[in-house]
Amino acid sequence: MIPAFIEFQGTVIAGHGVASGRSAGTAGNPYPQGSIAMQAAHFKSLGLDLSPYYLGTINLDIAPHRWQLLQADHRFEHLRWTDLHPPETFSFVRIELQWRGAWRGGWLYYPHPETKAAHFQNRSVMELIAPSLEGLHTQASLQLRALASRLILLK
Repeated sequence: MIPAFIEFQGTVIAGHGVASGRSAGTAGNPYPQGSIAMQAAHFKSLGLDLSPYYLGTINLDIAPHRWQLLQADHRFEHLRWTDLHPPETFSFVRIELQWRGAWRGGWLYYPHPETKAAHFQNRSVMELIAPSLEGLHTQASLQLRALASRLILLK
């Protein structure tokens, strides 16, 4: 049986710069190397290797839709990755995104808001971890697909 996919489009928007460390040196970012770089070794020890990817997130706005997680490919409960706040829970869903005519694999990165200390995302924004995408910029359009058993879009 061929798995069912959900496919949709979104627009790249500017993020907080915390995941990548881009906002290092500002009052709002205590992670100069970026939070993803700090978390990556923990994720790897639990079975998810992010080394092939850019250690930051692409923020994809899918408004007017919102999204909801159904089933993660990886879920890491109460992960203590920093001493600056309590442990967090993270889920990852395997995705593919299309950039410049080619499909590339990546991950939907979902720090669960009930355990996240700061930097909440609007439910129409997806945080994606992907390979470096040359020329990617805010307002760029990305096509995204994932297994329909993993997430759904809501109006």
